[in-house]
Amino acid sequence: MQDIILSSLGHTWILDLDGTIVKHNGYKIDGTDTLLPGVKEFFSEIPKDDMIIFITSRKEEYKAITEKFLKEQNIRYDYIIYNAPYGERILINDNKPSGLKTGIIICMKRDCWDNFKVIIDLNR
Repeated sequence: MQDIILSSLGHTWILDLDGTIVKHNGYKIDGTDTLLPGVKEFFSEIPKDDMIIFITSRKEEYKAITEKFLKEQNIRYDYIIYNAPYGERILINDNKPSGLKTGIIICMKRDCWDNFKVIIDLNR
């Protein structure tokens, strides 16, 4: 298990869908999505006021089934970006003058949720 230690400020979570929170291409292979073990618990640790954005290479035609599945699983989100390219996703952000790093990246093995623990450090 890996800890994600965050400040008490609001956060923006940007997550991929396939292979990250759901089985890769499960909606095509199995006809439905399957949440990876540990994902629901992780989402319950995300502070309620944080923003959650999904980015996916899924075509817009899968929007209805994707959003229905997430709703049925009680996975909250604010936005979903569809039709993203298959290549790298790049986050560029500035650090706060206080030294707080405002960009975090976690790359994980496909279809293997790493059971991250979210820790809010009230002193950061």
